Amino acid sequence: MSATPLLELRGIDKSFGPVQVLRDVAFTVHPGEVTALVGDNGAGKSTLVKCISGIHPTDAGEFLFNGEPVSISNPRDAAALGIEVVYQDLALCDNLDIVQNMFLGRERRSGIVLDEPTMEQLAAETLAGLSIRTVTSLRQHVSSLSGGQRQTVAIAKAVLWNSKLVILDEPTAALGVAQTAQVLELVRRLADNGLAVVLISHNMNDVFAVSDRISALYLGQMVAQVKTTDITHAQVVELITAGRSGGLGPATDPGGNGNGAQPADSTSGGDR
Repeated sequence: MSATPLLELRGIDKSFGPVQVLRDVAFTVHPGEVTALVGDNGAGKSTLVKCISGIHPTDAGEFLFNGEPVSISNPRDAAALGIEVVYQDLALCDNLDIVQNMFLGRERRSGIVLDEPTMEQLAAETLAGLSIRTVTSLRQHVSSLSGGQRQTVAIAKAVLWNSKLVILDEPTAALGVAQTAQVLELVRRLADNGLAVVLISHNMNDVFAVSDRISALYLGQMVAQVKTTDITHAQVVELITAGRSGGLGPATDPGGNGNGAQPADSTSGGDR
């Protein structure tokens, strides 16, 4: 795997009025790996993702992409870098077919008409490249798809645009056992194809099944960034609920008033 993170955040702060949601957050994502972002409700996961995707401006801190400083002021900046987010609601239109959904807002044209053959070919190539075989027809309306099929279409839509980083928000929520297994297999395949993947999940079984690294947020602080093989299920739960587990945790009391808390990292080399 690349020694240089694809995305590196340093000292990210974000407040909404008097409420500080993110405090001195450091976060790294590597190409070819699945990084699980975990934390309790209100820990700051959604806000961090929205800062990365350009929806929310940050109050302080810096972004590095492929080791170079970048500015992400809006979603177009994020998309230009190759950052795509698949939100929990999927943002798919039930009354449109798979091809129409994958190119929604980015349609290909031939003169003044839509270039349907090219869009259908690119959609088919993307699905084939991800080894997605559960979809029988590209012209199926999304309303006819199962929950797992909808999730695979949303993920395929995200990787269609030469993406480098794909962020998945609870991709297995409300899915059955078989559909969850299909989606997790696809998540793993994205990383094996060289993409950087951020997986937001409350399901620890899913996290340990597919992730290479785990990053834990607690009350707006990044309290640990560790390799999945270097941490146990119980330790992750402690980080999520208490902000500390043994030697893992910030230098100051998590959620306290101390400044300059540093995230623990057992991977050596100080991924910050």
